[in-house]
Amino acid sequence: MSTDPVPPQHVAPPTLPLVSIVAPCYNAGQYLEEALHSIFAQDYPNIEVIIVDDGSTDGSLALLRQLQQTHDFQLYSQANQGVSAALNHGLRHAKGVYVSTPDLDDVMLPHSVRIRARYLDENPTVGCVGALIAYMDSDGHTIKEQRRDRVEVHTFDDILREAKVIGAPTALYRMSALKEARFYDPLVRVQDFQITLRIAHQGYAIHELPICVTRYRRHPHNLSRKYRLMLEADLQAIEPYRDHPDYEAGRTVLVHKALKYAVVEDKKDAWKLLRSIPLRYLNKTSFKRLKRLVLHRPKREFQP
Repeated sequence: MSTDPVPPQHVAPPTLPLVSIVAPCYNAGQYLEEALHSIFAQDYPNIEVIIVDDGSTDGSLALLRQLQQTHDFQLYSQANQGVSAALNHGLRHAKGVYVSTPDLDDVMLPHSVRIRARYLDENPTVGCVGALIAYMDSDGHTIKEQRRDRVEVHTFDDILREAKVIGAPTALYRMSALKEARFYDPLVRVQDFQITLRIAHQGYAIHELPICVTRYRRHPHNLSRKYRLMLEADLQAIEPYRDHPDYEAGRTVLVHKALKYAVVEDKKDAWKLLRSIPLRYLNKTSFKRLKRLVLHRPKREFQP
């Protein structure tokens, strides 16, 4: 019998699930290099990056082709159809177990993918996990940071009733959940609310982690600042659930969100929106918006 010591067994570490980072791009040229650098600085080693240019007019596509010389990503382009259609285009090429859909004017923190992918690994009933963001201005200066001390858990009823959105910059989706939801409705040009609803409607849990994973850039071209477009898309997103008992509550939340801007930008439209809220759904927020509508006076230019 040999007395030689038994060599140690070297067990290869398990392969981490592939994460597809599918990013739509529309006129993000000013921020592309910083955004791409943050994606490729992730401390999670198993990613593929897919970018779909959605008919940019600012030279973004040419810059992306140039950046392919230093970054390994797939690049596709299409005529402008909106972010939902761009994401569907990219998802047709994605092979990941999980999917991240960052905006290319934001900055992903280095732990962003790792933290969320591990959470989905450990929680197989969760179809989408979100997290927190730090807001920055167009020059990259931090404005404020979201804070929370616990994981938040959402059901479909919660999401519809409260019009709860897991923002695309923080969301990591399970690919199987996206497939069951049949990806994005391309007619709804705003993506994050509709897909939160669609995944939850399949019975998946939606969780939010109390950790910051992304720096979200606020600038004049943010889609979130275009209240009428946002409201129309959000109402389209909840339309399939019109017969649900929480439909009107959710619609009221969406109208309140639009009113925050309408009372300043378009008083006639604001009155119309207020009148569209059923009497039994009027609440403190409704009267807060009404007060703002009545008292707000537009700033007049200085007349020398």
